[in-house]
Amino acid sequence: MRNVLSSVGVLMISVALLAGCSETDKPSEPVSTTEQTSTSESTAAEIDVVAAEEVAPLVVEITAHVSLRSDRRLMVEGESNLPDETLVQIIVEREISSVRWRERTRIGDGEFAAGPFGPGSGLPDGGYIVQVEVSEGSVQPEAVQARIGQEGQLLAGELVNQSRHGLGQVATYSRRFLVGSEPRQTRDQVEVLESPGR
Repeated sequence: MRNVLSSVGVLMISVALLAGCSETDKPSEPVSTTEQTSTSESTAAEIDVVAAEEVAPLVVEITAHVSLRSDRRLMVEGESNLPDETLVQIIVEREISSVRWRERTRIGDGEFAAGPFGPGSGLPDGGYIVQVEVSEGSVQPEAVQARIGQEGQLLAGELVNQSRHGLGQVATYSRRFLVGSEPRQTRDQVEVLESPGR
């Protein structure tokens, strides 16, 4: 009887040890795999953060010059420190009627040009606003995105604001001017364009 009890005891201890070993082996493999995955993910995230920190913000500078052609249509030219191939939209709006003319163009060698703007009959006398809008980062070429960020997060300065569509930051330059030979009374600084040949 004693031999049977000791055989049963040894058998139970052996089964318990075998069960304990197999349970210990199984969880250790997935745990180490999970640790390796989270470690590689955090390393990739850290690299992205470091890369983003290395690119300094770009303080956007844009200037635009307007000129009236002999047919009383408007040309817009300007300069910017934005990267070459940056997509911009030029908008000319007549203040009294809110009629707008638009043209998309790209920056090249720090410059852009667009036009002519206005109806075939020419722009009537009055006040106008010219705007240069930098398109959202998500639609910019990859080389431009690398400098300004996919959501324009690397843009900085007075001209930068949030996109109306919630697609990150954009930059907008705006300038008012008058067309006509008789300047109207105004309290703000405004450029008056006279038709050539008058």
